[in-house]
Amino acid sequence: MTKTAERQPTAAAVPSVPAPPAAGGRRRHLLIDQARAYAFLLGGLLCFALFSWYPAIRAVVIAFQKYTPGSPPQWVGTANFTRVLHDPEFSAAWRNTLYFTLLALLIGFAVPFLLALVLNELRHAKAFFRVVVYLPVMIPPVVSALLWKWFYDPGAGLANEALRFAHLPTSNWSNGTDTALVSLVIVATWANMGGTVLIYLAALQSIPGELYEAAELDGAGLLQRIRHVTIPQTRFVILMLMLLQIIATMQVFTEPFVITGGGPESATVTVLYLIYKYAFLYNDFGGACALSVMLLLLLGVFSAVYLRLTRNEGDTA
Repeated sequence: MTKTAERQPTAAAVPSVPAPPAAGGRRRHLLIDQARAYAFLLGGLLCFALFSWYPAIRAVVIAFQKYTPGSPPQWVGTANFTRVLHDPEFSAAWRNTLYFTLLALLIGFAVPFLLALVLNELRHAKAFFRVVVYLPVMIPPVVSALLWKWFYDPGAGLANEALRFAHLPTSNWSNGTDTALVSLVIVATWANMGGTVLIYLAALQSIPGELYEAAELDGAGLLQRIRHVTIPQTRFVILMLMLLQIIATMQVFTEPFVITGGGPESATVTVLYLIYKYAFLYNDFGGACALSVMLLLLLGVFSAVYLRLTRNEGDTA
């Protein structure tokens, strides 16, 4: 046998190229992958439908019914809305809720932004102070409210003890009709500002340093840099957090429920707390659902604005 014949590969040594899968096979594999993905999503969708969509739809239906547990519901039309609107606490609850929201924007919106500015300028121990600022968020809301209830105690509370130590006049704090709502705003601001501060801090750190350097070369001071560089560069984040804070503060419940019980003299009764009273104190689920629908419609407006702005920002990006 010649050397040329020895170098020729045999038929068994030639590698075989697999044939491309048929179109039907590819389609079948694609359907299997999609079915597997929807199977993983099914559990979450069922939980969301059971605990979110169904209660919301059921609340809208009960709002037009006379509903008492153990008795068949009776359709009453808009009678629940009429009765709720004529409740003396209805106007007080909405007034307190709107006032709480306004105070939360003045206090709870400005303080996190200022803290973020301070943390952004720190050169040492940044991680430590971030943990300190975020620590209240990790405390359960009820525990936080109980701590502040003891803090606000007009007798031996820490707040008045500190005022006495400084030879300053004491306050009734959450027990006074004029100071109760402000006291609750302070509690809510302290308990929830950690996440807001971190979001602001991330937005501040994304601002190009060249803008600040150019402003300094133009002779801009600290306040001018904040006004002409920081705020314009973070205006979208500020607006989004403002809308989210409005939506959250209009659903305030834990602080008035735990600390003041809606008092004194209905000074801290909010819409959500009034819903609780209708459902679990008055056993009037129709009135509670009617109030819930009113609150849902109002919050739906802010949610629609939020979604519209985020969509426009995404399209711009």
